[in-house]
Amino acid sequence: MAKLKVTMVRGLAGKKPNQRLTVKGLGLKRRHDSVVVEDTPATRGMIEKVSHLVEVEEVKE
Repeated sequence: MAKLKVTMVRGLAGKKPNQRLTVKGLGLKRRHDSVVVEDTPATRGMIEKVSHLVEVEEVKE
């Protein structure tokens, strides 16, 4: 299965609690933090909710 590299590019100051929890669920903690996650419909939905805070790129295996 494909993988996605998700990087937080904007901070969480002043963001709604559900957006904070979504970012935490992706495994991100602070700005410029990156994680590699599986490309599933669930993670795509999480990324879509916080698309204004993160950058996403596909990782070739």
